[in-house]
Amino acid sequence: MSTNDSLIQDSFQSASSLMGLQLFSRLFTFVLNQAMFRMAPPRAYGTAAIQFELLLSTILFLSREGVRNALLRVTKSKTDTATRNLSVLPVVLGFPLAVATAYAYAHFAGHEVRSQAHFSLSIGVYALAALLELMSEPMHNLAMAELRTGMRVRAEGLGITVKTVVTFLVLLYDLRRGGEGALALIAFAGGQLAYGAAVLATYVAAYGAGHMWLRRPPLSKGGPLQFFDPETLRLSLTMTSQSVIKHFLTEGDKLILSWFSPLQDQGGYAVAVNYGSLVARIVFQPIEEASRGFFSKVFGNFTKDATDHVALQQAATALVSLLSMQVAFSVILLVFGTAYIQILLQILLPRQYLATSAPQVLSAWVWYIPVLAFNGGLEAFLSSVATPRDLNAQSRWMAVFSVIYILAAVSFFNLHLGDASLVYANILNLSVRIIYTATFVTTFYTRLGARQLLHWKSVLPSARLLVCVAASAVLIRISGNLLDIETSDAGKLSLARASVLLHIAVGVILGLASVCTWWFTSGRHLSIPRTQHPKSQ
Repeated sequence: MSTNDSLIQDSFQSASSLMGLQLFSRLFTFVLNQAMFRMAPPRAYGTAAIQFELLLSTILFLSREGVRNALLRVTKSKTDTATRNLSVLPVVLGFPLAVATAYAYAHFAGHEVRSQAHFSLSIGVYALAALLELMSEPMHNLAMAELRTGMRVRAEGLGITVKTVVTFLVLLYDLRRGGEGALALIAFAGGQLAYGAAVLATYVAAYGAGHMWLRRPPLSKGGPLQFFDPETLRLSLTMTSQSVIKHFLTEGDKLILSWFSPLQDQGGYAVAVNYGSLVARIVFQPIEEASRGFFSKVFGNFTKDATDHVALQQAATALVSLLSMQVAFSVILLVFGTAYIQILLQILLPRQYLATSAPQVLSAWVWYIPVLAFNGGLEAFLSSVATPRDLNAQSRWMAVFSVIYILAAVSFFNLHLGDASLVYANILNLSVRIIYTATFVTTFYTRLGARQLLHWKSVLPSARLLVCVAASAVLIRISGNLLDIETSDAGKLSLARASVLLHIAVGVILGLASVCTWWFTSGRHLSIPRTQHPKSQ
């Protein structure tokens, strides 16, 4: 087996393991989240899920994202003490960033937010949780370099489980003592702190605490002592600066909501996004992360003067296969998601959230998920092969994309589309980014004289699948009309009606037929290798 074949197998074995983690953890936390949504007041949930999460993600993303991406592109032959020391850099950056960000947020937060019980204490706990998570970063990067997927699965799986359980127990205690949500913010902050501690403890148990500190590199003859590899450090700083724009573009919806929406609406939006992003987090995110690791390793040894045709072929095939799979499932999701979203809302949303913007936002998310998935696969390729010059160019374009997003969001709000305006603005924004990244990929292969390896037409769904989903859409509409589903009352008791259950059964049968059609027409022919004997972790 060739080195690149092994890389592909390890990378996509990583994806399947992460998908397994996401599926198990999400199913487990889904049950507890249903209870938490009913126990936590919408104001408190909006504060924690929108504003506190924005605080946490800002600290983590700006501290570690650039270093993570840079280290992924380091080959084993170039790995030394000075390179490994870069993994400690997020901790060094994270401490002052956590203090400054927490102080700024506490100072500028609105009165409605600051008036909640234990607000200041919760901010401090979130900042501490971020620092605990950053302390595990050296061992996380080591596990990624060694492709020890099992280690990451155990760490993140335990963290998510502990976080959910701690949050649930504190909320339950507050409810039973008649606190009326007085400990809600503490519950979410304590859960996040438990997550960081669990992840750190798992990595320390596996690697030891010594990896958390800087190591003294061996002295080179006639050269100065260098704790960090200069080339990788420069790349890390470039990627970190580029991450600033990318972060605020990614978190733009939370920023806008934090400034312009009441906490009650923020809670409804947060619940909707939590549900809407399930598919992206369970399926698309693990595949994107595994793809980024694979592309980084494949192109790690490339130079301007020499290329590996086999590696180029494998990378192009993997990218096209990934995008083809995402497009097929996106088509199926759009047809069945739009048809059954109103019924699904009666199952998912607590009664107090049905009166918020959550139903409207979730309906918009059905259209957002396909665009999110397609963009993720392309940007995984770009971040893996881009030079510092390419990254600087992307940063400038990201600034343009952020302007497009803001203008679109404001315009949609003026058209009275409500909180769903943010979702539609993101769809427009990601569509422009897809055009940019697809153009980059094409230019990259053209520059290497390998444009013929990219078969973009293969990304399109097969004609049989399109016919199948189109017929399914017609049959679902007929079923809804005959069973009088659209005129059913909006109450949850309507779900127990035989006609509703029959309508759902029709959708399940047609959905399975669509998936089978995809599999037999194109899915089984995709060139994403499957590991027959996965490595033990």
